[in-house]
Amino acid sequence: MIAREIEDLLRDLAPQVLGALVRRYGHFDLAEDAVQEALLAATTQWPPLPDEPRTWLIRVASRKLIDLLRSEQARREREEVPVAPSGPVSAQDDSLILLFMCCHPALPRTGQIALTLRAVGGLTTGEIARALFAPEATMGQRISRAKKTIKQSGVSFAMPAEHAERLDAVLQVLYLIFNEGYTSTSGPVLARVELSTEAVRLARMLHRSLPGDGEVAGLLALMLLTDARRAARTGPGDMLIPMAEQDRTLWDRAQIAEGAALVTAAMSRNKPGPYQIQAAIAAVHDEAPTPDATDWEQILALYTLLDQMSDNPMVTLNRVVALAMARGVPTGLTLLEQLRTDRILAEHHRFAAVEAHLAELAGDLELAAEQYRSAAHRTLSEPERRYLVTKAARLES
Repeated sequence: MIAREIEDLLRDLAPQVLGALVRRYGHFDLAEDAVQEALLAATTQWPPLPDEPRTWLIRVASRKLIDLLRSEQARREREEVPVAPSGPVSAQDDSLILLFMCCHPALPRTGQIALTLRAVGGLTTGEIARALFAPEATMGQRISRAKKTIKQSGVSFAMPAEHAERLDAVLQVLYLIFNEGYTSTSGPVLARVELSTEAVRLARMLHRSLPGDGEVAGLLALMLLTDARRAARTGPGDMLIPMAEQDRTLWDRAQIAEGAALVTAAMSRNKPGPYQIQAAIAAVHDEAPTPDATDWEQILALYTLLDQMSDNPMVTLNRVVALAMARGVPTGLTLLEQLRTDRILAEHHRFAAVEAHLAELAGDLELAAEQYRSAAHRTLSEPERRYLVTKAARLES
C-alpha cells in the first residue's frame, strides 16, 4: 500500500477511533491528542498493514490516553466516567456524533470549523492553519480553546437531544469549509482542494447516516455539482475562467449525474430548503451543453424562491444576474440600482463585479472597466484581482 493510500485510510479511520475512545473514556481533549499520536505511530510503522487497522489504532490510542490520564493523575476521574451502553455501535455512528459535538452551539463558528477539520477530518493543526491562512500557533490556541469549551460543557458522547437544531450548524460548517476550499476569500490561490475535498467526504458521511434528510442530500448535491467544474475554472497562471467561458468537456460528468440525481430525489420527497434550491440551480447550469442553452428562466425562478427564504445579499445579487439574462440587461440594471441603497452590499466587491458584467453586456465599456477596477480594488483574493484587472484592461484597450 502506497503512502497516499495509507494517508487516506488514516483520515477515514481517525474520527472512528476518536469516537471509540471518547465513548469509552470521555475526555474529548485528551482522547483527541491520543488519537493524533496513534496516527503518527501508524505513519511510521505501516506498511505492512495490521489485520485490523482500526482495532490497531484504537489499541495504541487507548494506551496513549491512559498514559495521559495517569500523567495528569486523572485515574479516579476516568473511572467515574460512565461506560458506553451495551449493544453494537457502528464506527459511522461515532463519526456522526463527533461531527455534531464539534458543532456545539457554545463554540464560535471559527472554532467549530477548526475542531471539525481536526477531530473529524483528521487534519493536523499545521494543515488547518495553512488551509485557513492562520498562524499555526493561533490555530493551535483556537483548537485548544474549542476542546476546553467542549470539556467544560459536560456534554456526553451521544447524539444531542437538539439533533434537528444542531444539524443546521453542522450543515453550515460543512458549507463554509467547502466554499473556502472552492473559492478562497483571501490569499494567493483561488482554491484549496484539500478543504473542498474534505467537505465532500464529510457530507457523504452525513448523508449515509441521514439518507432521508433533504437538506443533507441537497448540500452534498450542491458540493458535487459545484466541484464538478473545478478542472475548467482556471487557465495558465491560475487565471480565473468564468463559467460562460469554461471548456465544458472538462467538467466531471459523473459528479454532475450523481449530484443531479441526489437533488432530484430529495426535492421529490421533501419541501425544498436552501441547499436543495442552490443544488437545483447548479444542476441547471451543469446540464446546459452550452452557455446559450442555459435555462435562465428556471434559474431566475429558483433564485427568486431562494431569495424569499434567505437574507443573504449574495443570493440577491445572483438573482440580479439571472433576471438580466432571462428578461434583459436593462431590467437587471434597474434592480441593481435599487439595491445600491444598501451601503454594505454596495461596497462589496461582488456588487461592483455584477455592475461591471451587466454594463459590459449593455455595451457601456467605460463603466464596465471602471467597475471591474473597483471590484479588483475591493477583493482580497489575488486570483480574482488579477482576473478583474485583466478584464478592465481589455475593455480599455
